[in-house]
Amino acid sequence: MFNWFKRAFSMEVSNSPLPSPAQAVAIDAVCREIVRRQMTLPAQMLFQSSAPLHFLGGQTLRFFEPVLAAVLDPAGIRDFASFLEQRGALEYICRRLEDLHVNIETKA
Repeated sequence: MFNWFKRAFSMEVSNSPLPSPAQAVAIDAVCREIVRRQMTLPAQMLFQSSAPLHFLGGQTLRFFEPVLAAVLDPAGIRDFASFLEQRGALEYICRRLEDLHVNIETKA
């Protein structure tokens, strides 16, 4: 009778999704720009604190796509938004930021 209650508040394990090649290009472009501007730590803090809103962030990008398309690649915006809507996407982006940041530091 109370079998349903055991799993009432359980959360599924979020595995970090792997991006498609087009999504990987868009993610790398965003991450490289963040690292180039030396904003890695603030970006990671923002991503981690807004993790529950990842889907809303993707939908917001889709809403502003017509405006952003004037200065950015529309296909890149769609690819980034579709990846951002997946559960675990922000963890992947944070790991990618960290990898790029470490690579820049070791070269210097």
